[in-house]
Amino acid sequence: MAVRPIRVFGDPVLRAVTAPIDEIDDGVRALVRDLLDTVALPGRAGVAATQIGVGLRAFSYNVDGEIGYVLNPVLEVSGDPEPIGEGCLSVPGLWHDAVRHPWARVVGTDLDGKEVVLEGEGLMAQALQHETDHLDGMLYLQRLTPEERRIAMKEIRESDWF
Repeated sequence: MAVRPIRVFGDPVLRAVTAPIDEIDDGVRALVRDLLDTVALPGRAGVAATQIGVGLRAFSYNVDGEIGYVLNPVLEVSGDPEPIGEGCLSVPGLWHDAVRHPWARVVGTDLDGKEVVLEGEGLMAQALQHETDHLDGMLYLQRLTPEERRIAMKEIRESDWF
């Protein structure tokens, strides 16, 4: 349908916990099409519904050439968390070490109500955690060490988009 503009830090929708999707209707189908169109642009690993202004529990991903989506994801993680370089479309131009688990899995559904299971290490694990955080009203900035977060907040205040 459309590539939707990305909401940036400071927009209240990014801090809101999303509502579960209880019914698959034309609105949810349109949301999924928009999420897929929006994540397909180069350099994007994932887009959560909140990032395009929708408070529903859905995200799209674009990892290692595989593009897809999941509705109502439930996250499971494993391994000792470690810092890993990360950025966010909603905090443009910043790159900092966020603390993430090395393995992640989400279980959710697709538009037909069939179970979707996504899991992996590396970028997939990072994307699953990052996008699920968005659905829980959390930005990656909250996964930074206190010192790293102070630096990031200074960069945001000095940015031309804030």
